Amino acid sequence: MIIGNGILANAVRSYDREDVMYFASGVSNSLEKDPSEFEREITLLQSSIGKYPEKKLIYFSTCSIYDPTKADSPYVAHKLNAEKIIAEQCRNFIIFRVGNAVGRGGNPNTLINFLKNSILSEKRFTIYSHARRILIGIDDIALFVERYLDDLNNETVNLTYPYQYSLSEILTRLEVHLGKKAVYENIDEGSYYNIEFSPLTESFFTGISAEEYLNRLFTSYL
Repeated sequence: MIIGNGILANAVRSYDREDVMYFASGVSNSLEKDPSEFEREITLLQSSIGKYPEKKLIYFSTCSIYDPTKADSPYVAHKLNAEKIIAEQCRNFIIFRVGNAVGRGGNPNTLINFLKNSILSEKRFTIYSHARRILIGIDDIALFVERYLDDLNNETVNLTYPYQYSLSEILTRLEVHLGKKAVYENIDEGSYYNIEFSPLTESFFTGISAEEYLNRLFTSYL
């Protein structure tokens, strides 16, 4: 059973099972501040848990929870609230805290979509030289979940390619892929947060270098 109709819901559709509920609906914009948007997702989540208590719940949260600069973010607070509800009300669940997801289309505010659209439209933007970002392809999310679905119970897993990319690394490869230079200002600021990469994700991505994975993301989705 799949709840949602976005790019993540579509990615897991081929792995749909009667005994599993993929909750892939709700707020996708990490910049969202409207309380009604968060309330809508929580209402749907609680309703789904109550209606299908026998199903194993798969919920997609965010690795931004670990970012101290986003501690006051309404989006992060919402995700933590959803995780708490699931832990308290679900018999069987897996929470996947996902890195910056890369897929076909989707939210224009995601990192890669923003950079791609800015480059193509020749829009000037700013990057911070000390910032780092974690990425994962939408199809890798779906494949990982399907592979370990029966091995994990009532757990929270950090799901991302196990490497923190600098924005300059991402931009350099993106410029090559698009065949166009970005117009941007590089400021000597920024930070990144420590995240514990799951041994399962490290095993899942064994043999794929950081540069190879970045190229694969751009080739597959852009």
